[in-house]
Amino acid sequence: MKRAVFAGGCFWCTEAVFKRLKGVESIKSGYTGGFIKNPAYREVCQGRTGHTEGIRLDYDETLISYVELLEVFFATHDPTTLNRQANDVGTQYRSGIFYTDNEQFETASQFMKALEAEKVFENPIVTELTPLDVFYDAEDEHDSYYDLNREQPYCTYLIDPKIKKLSTHFKTLLK
Repeated sequence: MKRAVFAGGCFWCTEAVFKRLKGVESIKSGYTGGFIKNPAYREVCQGRTGHTEGIRLDYDETLISYVELLEVFFATHDPTTLNRQANDVGTQYRSGIFYTDNEQFETASQFMKALEAEKVFENPIVTELTPLDVFYDAEDEHDSYYDLNREQPYCTYLIDPKIKKLSTHFKTLLK
């Protein structure tokens, strides 16, 4: 198993997308990139910890590659908005890749350079590329939030379109 850590705005959104991919064996929402030990959701949401909401996933690289994970990551959130995803605003919603080794760093760095060279996005990519220091698991009530709360307006308006995009453009990567 390999491990990857991504932050693409609210972790409810990011988890909902990545848990549908073949090869993703486990996934956990949490907090990373900050300066407070063992942060709580309330603290992170208030922007007092320096952490961003993210996901940690373990995947089978014989079923899905790191590059494919990056393709999904960049296609399902806006990597050009600093500290913001849709209506979620603050450093806790920043876009980030927290690499676990030099290979991930090189792959993600080259991937982002290619996106910029191809002008895939109208604005420059602001996704941070940072070594993973520590990842704190979020409280259990955040696990499978989308699947358990699909009728909530947040899920309907923000997550449903991401799932639709995933289902349309990444059919071969779905479980």
